[in-house]
Amino acid sequence: MILQENIQYNDVANLLANKKIVAIFQGRSESGPRALGNRSMLYTPLDPNGKDHVNGVKGREYFRPLAASMLLEHANEWFDMIGVPESPYMTFSFTCKENKKHIIPCVIHVDGSCRIQTVTQEQNYHYYNLIKAFYEVTGVPMVLNTSFNLAGEPLVETIDDAFRTFANSKIDYLYLPELELIVSK
Repeated sequence: MILQENIQYNDVANLLANKKIVAIFQGRSESGPRALGNRSMLYTPLDPNGKDHVNGVKGREYFRPLAASMLLEHANEWFDMIGVPESPYMTFSFTCKENKKHIIPCVIHVDGSCRIQTVTQEQNYHYYNLIKAFYEVTGVPMVLNTSFNLAGEPLVETIDDAFRTFANSKIDYLYLPELELIVSK
């Protein structure tokens, strides 16, 4: 494994923009049914073949949908939020605006919706800044987000779990934002 130090948000954003799967491990583990940016696998939502690629790396069924984490301030530009002010726990699916669906095919479900997590800097400082950097690189204010685990495995909980899952998978990078570190194979 190769360790790189002093990694900035735009470095990771460029990896995502270049169709690399980046697992992120930071802070406390999330509770509940969703990965919310502390134990997540991230990818570009722009890739029309991305759903097959990410599901293949996770070792799960091809039809399983993927979700998106996005900057709260751009949610209404991309989705019909039906009056919901935010979705910080990824509990709602919203219909994507017709003129945006073709841009983010990797996270759009067959019914034209997407289960989104809205993110603010106050809620998750590093994750927000990473998504913002991806927006600055691509013009798209969101990243694909799925749980950091492989099929049949529990969610990553500890740093040991993170390294073991990374080592035993085709995940391209493991990002530790609090330490400004990224690990590659």
